[in-house]
Amino acid sequence: MDGNETFTRRQFLATGAAGAAALTAVGEAVAQAPAQTQKFHVKPAPGEIFIDHGINQETRLETLRGYLTPASHFFVRQHATTPVIDARTWRLRIEGNAVERPFELGFEDLLRLPSRSVTCFVECAGNGRGFFKEFMGKVASGTQWRLGGIGVAEWTGVPLGAVLELARVKRDTPRDILNVLVEGLDSVKVNRPLSLAKAFEDDTLLAYAFNGEPVPPDHGFPVRAIVPGWVGISNIKWVGRIEVRDSVIDVPTTTKTYVLDGPDYPSKVVLRQQTIKSAVALPWPATLAAGRQRVRGFAWSPVGRISRVEYSLDRGATWQPAALRE
Repeated sequence: MDGNETFTRRQFLATGAAGAAALTAVGEAVAQAPAQTQKFHVKPAPGEIFIDHGINQETRLETLRGYLTPASHFFVRQHATTPVIDARTWRLRIEGNAVERPFELGFEDLLRLPSRSVTCFVECAGNGRGFFKEFMGKVASGTQWRLGGIGVAEWTGVPLGAVLELARVKRDTPRDILNVLVEGLDSVKVNRPLSLAKAFEDDTLLAYAFNGEPVPPDHGFPVRAIVPGWVGISNIKWVGRIEVRDSVIDVPTTTKTYVLDGPDYPSKVVLRQQTIKSAVALPWPATLAAGRQRVRGFAWSPVGRISRVEYSLDRGATWQPAALRE
């Protein structure tokens, strides 16, 4: 979409507003239900698609077909129940001591700004955490993901840098420290800072569309941050406030959690960029009959295209090339 798109922004807003109205009904139904039937999410999370981690839902990779992950299969990671937000009353506040023009904009204001689309994955920083017990003999705290805490989508929205330009970020503001705080509107107001340099990259977005449709409620409706290549916590959902400072912003998600800590890290290292990974898309645990088998899988990188994938059937003694698709 661009500024001259005639699929009208009004139609898009109407779609979002209708979704919000439907959500309100769902929210009321949840509020009236007995405690034992409490719903953490708006969308269904059937066991044949997701591994149930309570408030979090892990995608069964063997159910995915094609490159993009549909909303029905996209993993869910959140810190509180999905909030009910009406796009018609939603506001985004831009503030901080490093901006000359603090201001506020509504959803229609955002839709009027030039937009772009980016196809990228969003992955929980703890994806693969479930293997710590198996391979290291120690259970890591947090959701015990195997490798299904990831999804790929086409995100459409406004570059975050374009919004920050409207706020007139001061020229002498440091660009490489974590000083751009993005905060959500969920009940616990999850927030995390990124660097000004990352915020101004062309593909860092305030996204309002997911695979051509309004961002689903569980994934950040009406607006979420998309920070390609960075750990999932940086892709804040239900964005409502952005603060830009001239100094480092310390919050629990950069001082207590989402950090590398321990004997090898005398000074805590804040997680930023993801790492290269791959996964075989078979049910867990999988058993294959002897003979030829077609086995699918995924490989992903935060910094560029995957050029080669190899697999081993003898525990790494020899390797063979896999056929790349999409």
